[in-house]
Parts: sequence; C-alpha cells; structure tokens
Amino acid sequence: MHRMHHTYSDTEKDPHSPHFFKDIWSMMVQTKNIYMDYVTHKTEPEEAFKGNYPEWPALDKIADTWIVRVSFAACYIAFYVAFAPSYWWFLLLPIEFLMGPVQGAIVNWCGHKYGYSNFDNGDHSKNSTPFDFFLLGELFQNNHHKSPNSPSFAKRWFEIDPTYPVMLALNKLGIIKLRRVPVK
Repeated sequence: MHRMHHTYSDTEKDPHSPHFFKDIWSMMVQTKNIYMDYVTHKTEPEEAFKGNYPEWPALDKIADTWIVRVSFAACYIAFYVAFAPSYWWFLLLPIEFLMGPVQGAIVNWCGHKYGYSNFDNGDHSKNSTPFDFFLLGELFQNNHHKSPNSPSFAKRWFEIDPTYPVMLALNKLGIIKLRRVPVK
C-alpha cells in the first residue's frame, strides 16, 4: 500500500489521500478495508506493487490471530500493573493499543494537508515542522515523497529527523546496514 500511495499520491487511486475523504475516520476505515482485502486475498495488488520485499507467510499467519493480539494487550497491561505509579496511568492504555493506526492516520492526513513544501512532487505532500518531531520524522511527507529511499527525512537546516541519528548509530554498531547515507 505504501508503494501505491507513492505511485498514485493524492489521486483517486491513492489508498489514503485525505483529499478524497470528508474526515480522517473515513480515510482510516478505507485504508483498513483495502489492507484487509489484500491480507485475505479478496483483492490482489497490481503487479508493479508485488515482490521485492521480505515475506514471512508463517509469521504473518501467526501474527494475524486474536490470541497474539490479546497476548500483546495482556503484556501492555502487565507492564502497567508492574510499573504504573498510580491507577490513573491506566487511562493511557487505549493510546498504547491504538498508537499505530492513529499515527498512520495523522501522518497521511496532516502530511498531505498542512504545512510547507520543499519540492514540487506533483502531489499535495507537506512538511509539518515543528510537529514532525513528535512523530519522529514521519511528518516530513514532502521530503519523503521526493526521496522515498533516504534514511533521513530532513532536508533543510531547520528540519530535524530524530530517528536518523539512531539509525546512524545502529549502522556504526553493525546492528543494521544503511544502503546509503544521504549528504545534507
């Protein structure tokens, strides 16, 4: 779906362009529906979007079970039971459970509606500094659409991608291997 988003960015074939939905919730539901159609093989992606990515069918099958989902929720709850300094902290659990889809929705909604553009990419992608810092570089959508394979989404002197220094450190330690390190 990410490849589709870049290929068809802000057109009707984009799986999550905010410009074709009345609100962020309908965009999230549509994205989930497209994703589930691919997962359950009700629909197959176009040939251009197949292959050249890691596939782990056994892991996917295991991870897409309710027992795994409930187990992760139980682990989060156990962590809070062990470490929360007071009971009101348990109100944060819904944020923990929904962080992935909410973060994705914010990035795609705000990253294509609000902010400024460094590059003319032929779409509506935007950079949303200073809010980007809270989403760890993900709101530099305009920069990301210009250089989708770059490990750093920051391109100008005042843009800070907080995950990039972590990636550089992990690369130096040999834990990950960056294919290329961008020149600023």
